[in-house]
Amino acid sequence: MRILFLFDALAARLPAHPAVLTVSGLAREALLALTAEEADTGGRAPEAVDRLHAVVVDELTAAPEQPLHLPEPADDRLRALTAILYADPANQQTLAALGARVGASERTLSRLFGQELRMSFHQWRTQLRVHHALTRLAAGKSVTDTALACGWSNPTSFIEAFAALVGETPGRYRNR
Repeated sequence: MRILFLFDALAARLPAHPAVLTVSGLAREALLALTAEEADTGGRAPEAVDRLHAVVVDELTAAPEQPLHLPEPADDRLRALTAILYADPANQQTLAALGARVGASERTLSRLFGQELRMSFHQWRTQLRVHHALTRLAAGKSVTDTALACGWSNPTSFIEAFAALVGETPGRYRNR
């Protein structure tokens, strides 16, 4: 994970909500240059750093937003349920079983997912698993290991779900 701080004028050009963007090669390299351990002592002139910040923002404003936003619930029961799944994305429990753990019925939780998060439990859990998979793949983990660690029963179903959400296969994503 890389954190880049921007001046208000540049940050105002980016989405005002949490968003997942596909970064270009140029944006990636600029981000790496700006966030490298030696960036503070790398000898770059302040004007060069400002230009790199502007390049990153230019590239991000042109990048398509990906449908990977994972909304957070307000309801305490949903928050307890999502905390269980954040801690273990491979958890295979049904909504009914998770509901028993958090003190709510399957029907109530299903209704709350639709009302608060605007998606079904299955959609939310799939997106959570894909988020977890993105991190593992970026760390160089294999597609098969990632699929199993994220709760898929086989790599094929993982590849299909990943490609549907991310727009490319996990192998291509990892190699990029």
